[in-house]
Amino acid sequence: MKLESLLNVKYPIIQAGMANVSGHALAAAISNAGGLGTIGAGYMNSETLEQEILETNNLTDKPFAVNLFVPSNPTKDKNKITRAKALLEPYRTALGLKDLKIADTNETTDFNEKIDTVIKYNVPIVSFTFGIPTKATIEKLKSHNITLIGTATNLEEALLNELHGMDAVVLQGSEAGGHRGYFTNDKDTMIGLMAFIPEVVDELNIPVIAAGGIVDSRGIKATHALGAQGVQIGSLFLNTNESLAPTTHKQLMTKEIDHTVLTKVFSGKTARGINNIFIEEMKSYEDELPDYPLQNQLTSPIRKEAGLQKETGFLSLWKGQGRIKLQDDLSAEAVFKSLIN
Repeated sequence: MKLESLLNVKYPIIQAGMANVSGHALAAAISNAGGLGTIGAGYMNSETLEQEILETNNLTDKPFAVNLFVPSNPTKDKNKITRAKALLEPYRTALGLKDLKIADTNETTDFNEKIDTVIKYNVPIVSFTFGIPTKATIEKLKSHNITLIGTATNLEEALLNELHGMDAVVLQGSEAGGHRGYFTNDKDTMIGLMAFIPEVVDELNIPVIAAGGIVDSRGIKATHALGAQGVQIGSLFLNTNESLAPTTHKQLMTKEIDHTVLTKVFSGKTARGINNIFIEEMKSYEDELPDYPLQNQLTSPIRKEAGLQKETGFLSLWKGQGRIKLQDDLSAEAVFKSLIN
């Protein structure tokens, strides 16, 4: 089945489900423009997700997706947590933050509650990052006719997505901004999109969606030539009016920046973004920090307060390798139209 038919969209262009960035306004705008908007629900609880779905339904009658992070539930290494707290204290002090405690949350419980929420509100499409859900979860979603999209960073992961019942798979090239979606290796294989797409399309029977560094129609055409049926784009839409990213982050997206870097210091999981003071000062301690999502919970108050204080040195400034040009009209609709005109 062609991707447009599978997703019931006019254009096979998916707005990436960027956590803390893509809410109802952005998702609805992209869906109304003919693409597939996505609510980035990775860090949301089920109550917040419920409200976002209702708001999206108020703004569009077109299909949209919800993106969820597959839970990992790592072992809490008390020594690493203590070490990380000590390393982060200077940044907390600089921002005027008080003592920190990690909330005792259960990723699996939160995930299952969000699965129930998307079913309750008949969300037509759900995408996954950081792994593949359990067989029971997949069967539960499919019994409600929900289309499922997985994420892969190498051929093995792509094959696993098809094997376990995903209807399509996003191929995340090494150029992509934000968190890397790898789940089969301790270290990311970092395959570039141009080599990755043909390697996978020769082996899979489900539609392949290209992601990583795509910022204009030329990138879309190139991925189609290599065999991808659609694209997923994040950084370009992060810069739109409807995006929830801090203004200071948006302003840096079109600046002359020589390169992006890969880092684990913000979340405990590898992600690509703009280099800053926090990354530079913390990078030598990467191996001493707790795994995702524990490190993410520790830095969350710092990132939130840094955004409020417009302190870009302490923000996680996710960005892909594609060069984003400044546009006069930064509405999501206008940016989307620039991809199809």
